[in-house]
Amino acid sequence: MSAASGAVVGPAGAGPAGTRAGVVPHRGVITLCCMVGTLMQALDSTIANVALPYMQGSLSATYDQITWVLTSYIIAAAIMTAPVGWLAARFGRRNLFVVSLAGFTVTSMLCGAAQSLGEIVLFRLAQGCFGAALVPLSQSIMLDIYPAHQRGQAMAIWGMGVMVGPIMGPTLGGYLTEFYSWRWVFYVNVPFGIVSMLGLMFFMRRLRGNVSLRFDWLGFAVLALGIGGLQMMLDRGELKDWFSSREIIVEAVLSGVGFYLFVVHLLTAEKPFIPPAIFRDINFTASMLVMFSAGLVLVASSALLAPYLQDLGNYPVQTAGLVLAPRGVGTLLAMMVSGRLSDRMDPRVLMLAGIVLLEYSLWLMLGWTPDVAPRAVAWVIVIQGAGLGFVFTPLQVMAFATLPTAMRTDGTALLSLFRNFGSAIGVSITSALLDRVTQQEHADLATFITPFRRNFANDPAVHQFLDPATKAGAAMLNQVVNQQAQIIAYLADFKLMMFTSLPILFLILIMRRASHAAMPAEHSAVME
Repeated sequence: MSAASGAVVGPAGAGPAGTRAGVVPHRGVITLCCMVGTLMQALDSTIANVALPYMQGSLSATYDQITWVLTSYIIAAAIMTAPVGWLAARFGRRNLFVVSLAGFTVTSMLCGAAQSLGEIVLFRLAQGCFGAALVPLSQSIMLDIYPAHQRGQAMAIWGMGVMVGPIMGPTLGGYLTEFYSWRWVFYVNVPFGIVSMLGLMFFMRRLRGNVSLRFDWLGFAVLALGIGGLQMMLDRGELKDWFSSREIIVEAVLSGVGFYLFVVHLLTAEKPFIPPAIFRDINFTASMLVMFSAGLVLVASSALLAPYLQDLGNYPVQTAGLVLAPRGVGTLLAMMVSGRLSDRMDPRVLMLAGIVLLEYSLWLMLGWTPDVAPRAVAWVIVIQGAGLGFVFTPLQVMAFATLPTAMRTDGTALLSLFRNFGSAIGVSITSALLDRVTQQEHADLATFITPFRRNFANDPAVHQFLDPATKAGAAMLNQVVNQQAQIIAYLADFKLMMFTSLPILFLILIMRRASHAAMPAEHSAVME
């Protein structure tokens, strides 16, 4: 059911009801509150990355278990993003936004106060559920309160929160963990959540939702089954040796059945909670796939770089966060530039430029070793951030260029769903590949370590410290081999991300550019 069915539009030539010439009262305050909500949700997808080793020790968890702190949040947000359009139409956008902010703020406090792995995973799931609506609602509202000729700049402003949040998360998380505690990566949300919630309550217009709407529980249930089953399979596959485990087989089957039933239900149900007509728009469908591919790289790269610098490069947590900060600068500058240019030139050209920069940065990362200079790391991730920025802002313009206004909230929810889903899958796949390649390379490299090698016999230093015949020497030798295996595994992940970004080039080619005259000229009301 479309979320914008209750929109109120003024007379011809006017903007939303109650406004004149399309000017929305308190637009600046509403924009600021939307940005804060967007930044909070996006920031929390990666802010805990650099704090994971500290959380792992504090909560007595293994590395595989502590990554649930990341994936539980992302997958909960992905599942609960799908019904945002229906919830906004049923209860009103302002009500849903305020409740989501309140729940997100409370669950952030609970995450910071968690005393066990089970508690923090549970609270992160709840945080993801409440945070799911923040990004699509803020994007939908900003599309409504700005006229068509200003939407490129509006999406650049909004996109700064979505893109800079995950990128700046490790930097902020590193500072908070170093000077305070890992718990403050969650407590930091509280004051911003309260301010944003109060701002929307006082300055955003209040209109009633459509109380006659009925929720499509079957469609939502099978979609959640498909997404949840796939995520569990990816998270636990490496731990359970993939399809040699009955658990992984069951999860794969449930995921396949869930996605199949969802597609059948979408095509046959009278009123599914996602309108099937939205997928007939070529621009929007291609944009969803581009968003999925970008999501694979956006969070996974941050999740990989933090432990790479800390564990292999021996960077302190504060330094690791500082070195990763320039990516946010690159993204910010690229979004400012692309936001202005998107209204003046073909957005597809900007997206192509962004993909070229992104691929170039990933190609440069294939030459990294743990002793790579911090300046070299900063330069590469600036390029990477700029590439993502040049893709993201024009993508928002292209996605909604030909989409009917009535489907706008559903569209923003689906884009967020694909971004979150891509992010969750990206983190899971890269983590699984890192473990698998590390094990394989460790076994391969170990075959070259024998007492008969000339270095062990002729080099006194090697014979003294790395003698496999002694316990200390064997342990140190194993550590060296494992480090080399991890270096190769990280490079395999970087190569995977480079190849997963290539399909974006083909998706851009099938998009159609729409003139401003072809876009919906009117605004929807900023409804409750």
